[in-house]
Amino acid sequence: MQTLTIGELKTDFSEVLKKIRSGQEIVISYGKKREKVAVIVPYSAYTSTQERSIGLLKDRAGCIIHDDFKISEKEMLAS
Repeated sequence: MQTLTIGELKTDFSEVLKKIRSGQEIVISYGKKREKVAVIVPYSAYTSTQERSIGLLKDRAGCIIHDDFKISEKEMLAS
């Protein structure tokens, strides 16, 4: 993961976008102390979500779901 200052980002913006499009992540630093303030990631990495399934804690944890519970499994996993 490459780290750039704000000035470097502004100067080489087109080149930085090419790197991001190829899958690289870029850390942005700011100020005299070069404090890391942001990470630019490819949009595909930002939008990809792994599908979660119910049952990961089977036999490790428990809960009681009452009959009047009105949310579907899909709605619960999306929250």
